[in-house]
Amino acid sequence: MVQLTGVPGTIKKLINDPVDVVDELLEAFVAAHGDIVSLGAPRVVRRARPAHDKVGVTIGGGSGHEPAMLGYVGVGLADTSTAGNIFAAPSPDIIAQSIRLADHGMGVLLAYGNYMGDVLNCRLAIQAVAADGIDVRTVFVSDDVASAPSADTHKRRGIAGDIIVFKVAGAAAERGLPLDEVERLTRKANANTRSMGVALSSPELPGAAAPTFESPPGWMEVGLGVHGEAGISREPLGSADDVGRMLTERVLDDGDFPSGSRVSVLINGLGATPPLEQYLVYRSARQLLQQHGISVARSYVGEFITSLQMAGLSVTITLLDDELLSLLNAPAKSVRFVE
Repeated sequence: MVQLTGVPGTIKKLINDPVDVVDELLEAFVAAHGDIVSLGAPRVVRRARPAHDKVGVTIGGGSGHEPAMLGYVGVGLADTSTAGNIFAAPSPDIIAQSIRLADHGMGVLLAYGNYMGDVLNCRLAIQAVAADGIDVRTVFVSDDVASAPSADTHKRRGIAGDIIVFKVAGAAAERGLPLDEVERLTRKANANTRSMGVALSSPELPGAAAPTFESPPGWMEVGLGVHGEAGISREPLGSADDVGRMLTERVLDDGDFPSGSRVSVLINGLGATPPLEQYLVYRSARQLLQQHGISVARSYVGEFITSLQMAGLSVTITLLDDELLSLLNAPAKSVRFVE
């Protein structure tokens, strides 16, 4: 049955049957980008030309966040990525297959956002591949400062900081570093990364009759998660300068970013915020960092992990040293990255 757009009581979407959207997405994705990726197994995207003699890196999560996570499979990034249903963790058997496909005999680094379903299914998948003798290390990205206090960073969600952590993991593995080193550097990137975002509107799921939540005109949701999880406050909508300063200040207050330090800044659009607005927020964030004596060594502006067509964005700041900066600057080629 085809789901028609514009039917009363449903959200307008350019889809077919909502049940098929993820599998049709993967079919189209690997067809469009066959020079970079292929379908390694149902719901598992892998490099078109698998690597050898390196630590494997596998990532994944629910669909609906494109270009994440499919867009980060490639040279200098992940070997494989799993795709769950919309905003839902992939099943343990899919993750286990992804681990097996990513293994080149030197162990596998598994990196996911820190969500209960993903954490549980990743652990079950690791148990499932134990008989294969694959050494698997896990890093659950936890950069969202709004989701838990600084004393409980292990409880924080992974949002746009995923992208920085995946890039570091992939670059370290591509250099041929051993699994212990790849894990150390990935954990270091996660520990040095903080994010916070705002939403101006709700995500709209395929086949749903209404948005996930309602946001009144003139207000913004502060600290909202990429699946529409509750934020920490509802505040009057500010200007680009106001939002950039507010998000940057809250990130700086949470981490250790002394004057004289170097950082990367990532402005992530959530799906329905145009580049014009993203760059205005970047401008504000950069100005505030400079006022604090902090230099911006790497910048990223665009849609890296979306929430379907949620309006809003986040600011991600990573404290850098020579080691991390070198890995962010390392060559990479995926559907989302060409460096």
